[in-house]
Amino acid sequence: MIRDKRSEYLAALILVGPFVVIYGLLFVWPTIQMVMLSFTDAPLIGPGDWVGLENYVGILTHRLFRNATWNTAYFVLLTVVPNTLVSLAIAMAVNRLKGWQQGFVMACFFLPYILPVSVVYLTWNWIIDVQYGLVQYIVRPFNGGEPMSLTRTIPFFMPTVAVVTIWWTLGFNVLLFIAGLRNISPEIYEAASLDSAGRWRQFRKITWPLIWPVTALVLTIQLIAQLKIFDQVYLFSTGGRQDPTIVLVQYIYKLAFQQNKGGEGAAAATLLFAMIIILSVLQYQALRARGEK
Repeated sequence: MIRDKRSEYLAALILVGPFVVIYGLLFVWPTIQMVMLSFTDAPLIGPGDWVGLENYVGILTHRLFRNATWNTAYFVLLTVVPNTLVSLAIAMAVNRLKGWQQGFVMACFFLPYILPVSVVYLTWNWIIDVQYGLVQYIVRPFNGGEPMSLTRTIPFFMPTVAVVTIWWTLGFNVLLFIAGLRNISPEIYEAASLDSAGRWRQFRKITWPLIWPVTALVLTIQLIAQLKIFDQVYLFSTGGRQDPTIVLVQYIYKLAFQQNKGGEGAAAATLLFAMIIILSVLQYQALRARGEK
């Protein structure tokens, strides 16, 4: 019996061991090094002197950091919940299709998700272009007949990037919701139809409660992803005023790679890392508790 347990432990160690080693080398150890670096005044490459909490105090009182935090939070509000709701609506519509039509529509929504961010930027930069962009036909009537650069007008910058991000990323969420919808037995809907329950009541009493675990997962994934927003904001703000539209990862990039302040950049990255962990855990636990009710 003891030999059997030892052989099981050995087999488990052989299977799990490589992952643990790689995870420790590529994630845990760099994270520890980042936290240690955040307490020094080191440049991006090279040693530095110990300064304690000076980097954290300086960053938390820095106007640009507060601006980056607000812009990131604003972007999260513009994308996380709308992306989830739009994805759920599309998934419910696609789930009603059958055969090749369902596969074709699913592919159409998923294809943007596999595009690199550079292609997404070039595509949408052409669509919203001031001179010949298709979006200008919608914008002009609301701007006195004049075209408007949506990415150079500060109030419209974040909403524009949010729309692009939702278009780009909703395909994966649609697949998750379709997988969840397919796990709901059709017999439940048949029984509800016999009780004269309409579509709205079926959604409210059957679909929404049963799809809630997937909804909580999608919301958590989106929260983590959008807190780390960088590529779209950086590309769309190139050539314009970056400070008013700066986000947290862009702020870290500016400190570490542009100003060669490795210690301060590590401190900002540590703050963002802690923020992501705390917010994602709190949100997931709150959503799970609501689902259990």
